[in-house]
Amino acid sequence: MKTGILAVGLASVAVFAGGSTPGPPTVDVTIHHSHFSVSHLSFPPGTTVRFVIRNTDPIDHEFIVGDWTMQYYIEHTTEVVHDGSFPGQISVPALTTRETTYTFPRHRYSLLFGCHLPGHWAYGMRGTITGT
Repeated sequence: MKTGILAVGLASVAVFAGGSTPGPPTVDVTIHHSHFSVSHLSFPPGTTVRFVIRNTDPIDHEFIVGDWTMQYYIEHTTEVVHDGSFPGQISVPALTTRETTYTFPRHRYSLLFGCHLPGHWAYGMRGTITGT
């Protein structure tokens, strides 16, 4: 498991190392067995990142980026579909791939990402994002 996380981390670093791909750097995240393929990400403040979320499960999931207040709000509301209207908030239906772009604060930050479908957050379907 640690090897997979390290590989994702190294892939993320490689993206920032000066690749020639136009547009924001891309981070691929896979959902498998109700877990994200990565548990922690780190980006420099002010960075815009394109997240490509691949759901390999036969059930729906979400990818929600935000602080504790945002996560609490999403966890305790009845909104069940996130159509991408808000950056960093998307629903990812079973066996599909969706993407969202998110610009991180221009100062030090500590955010979370997770899935808030019933029971998923409590099951541990979440991770952290930091920027220093």
